Amino acid sequence: MELRVLRYFLTVARVENITHAATILHVTQPTLSRQLADLEKDLGTQLFIRGKSKITLTESGMLLRQRAEEILTLADKTEKEFKDQNNLVGGTISIGSVESLTSNVILQSLKDFNAEYPQVSYHIFSGTGDDIKERIDKGLLDIGILLEPIHIEKYDFIRLPQKERWGILTRTSSPLASKDYVAAKDLTGVPLLISSRVVVQNEIASWFADEYSQLHFVATYNLISNVVNLVEQGLGTAICIEGAVAMKHSDSLCFIPFYPELQFPTVIVWKKHKIFSPSAVRFLQHIKHAFQA
Repeated sequence: MELRVLRYFLTVARVENITHAATILHVTQPTLSRQLADLEKDLGTQLFIRGKSKITLTESGMLLRQRAEEILTLADKTEKEFKDQNNLVGGTISIGSVESLTSNVILQSLKDFNAEYPQVSYHIFSGTGDDIKERIDKGLLDIGILLEPIHIEKYDFIRLPQKERWGILTRTSSPLASKDYVAAKDLTGVPLLISSRVVVQNEIASWFADEYSQLHFVATYNLISNVVNLVEQGLGTAICIEGAVAMKHSDSLCFIPFYPELQFPTVIVWKKHKIFSPSAVRFLQHIKHAFQA
C-alpha cells in the first residue's frame, strides 16, 4: 500500500463522497475510483458500501481507517524527525497524559523547556494508561505520563514523588457529601461507576476486600470526563482519583477520599532503546534533570 493511496482512502472516508474527495485531492474522479478499486483488490476485501450520493465504510473499511491513521501519523512524524535531525531546537515532541493533577507538573516542565527552545512544537494526547502505552509501543508518542498501577517492564521511567489519592465523585446533595472520608461499608448498595481498566479494578477490589462483592456497579468508564455528566444527572457515584475531578470542576459535585487512604504514584515513561529525535532527547534530559534531582 502506498501512503498516497492511504491518504486518498482517508479523505474519501471522511467526506463520504468520491466526487467531493476528488476535488479536495486535485485528482479526477475516475482516477480516484480506480485507486480505491485497486486498494480493495490488493487487500482482498470490500472497503466501501457505495450508495447513490454517499459511500460508507464496511467493517473492513473501518479497520483500515484506524490503521491508516496510525500509519500516516507515524510516517509524518518520521519525515519531520529526519528534516529536523540537524536542528536541536526544532521538531515536534509527542506526549501522552492521563487525567491527573500531577500531569500539570509535566506541563510546567514543558513550559520551561519551551522558553529555552521556542521552535519546538508539541502534540498532546489525553487518554487512559492503556491507550497511551499502546501509542508509545507503536511509536506514535515519545513520552507518557501514567498513573500506577501499570506494567512498565518495557519502559524506562521516572517515578514522581507526587501521588494521586482515590475516592468518590458524588453530588453535593448526596448523603455521602457530608463525610470527610468514605469507608468501604459506606458504599454498599450505592450505584457506582468504575474505571474500565482491569488492573485498576483489581486494586480497588483489594482495597474494598470483603465488601467488594456487595458493591453495585452500573457503568464503567475510560476517562473521568465521560462520567462527570452522568454523576451530575444522578446515575451514580464514580470511583476516581482526586486530580481528575479537580480538572473538571463543578459546583454540584464533590470529591471525598477513601479511608484508609488509597494512593497511587505517577510515572513518566518512554520506550526502552528507542532512537528519539534530537528535540525529544533534549526534552528527556530536561525532565530527568528536573525530577530526578
